[in-house]
Amino acid sequence: MADESAESAEVFDDLYLGLRAGGAARKLRRGEELTPEEQEALSRWQRLSTVRKVIAIGSFSVGTFGLGFAAGGVLFGRRKKR
Repeated sequence: MADESAESAEVFDDLYLGLRAGGAARKLRRGEELTPEEQEALSRWQRLSTVRKVIAIGSFSVGTFGLGFAAGGVLFGRRKKR
């Protein structure tokens, strides 16, 4: 059980790192100066293994789809008439 919680914590850490690195990459493309924290996040994301990147991005995608699907069901679901 402890291994599962450690793995899920790593996925969230990788996801957060990816979001920070994405913001830093966007600033870099626009030619803006990066802070030391952004430079560190970008370099850590680049060093991250491809498998961990895929897991983080896939988890984000599945979670976003799941939330959208659930919200759509609540908002646009048809109610049964009694």
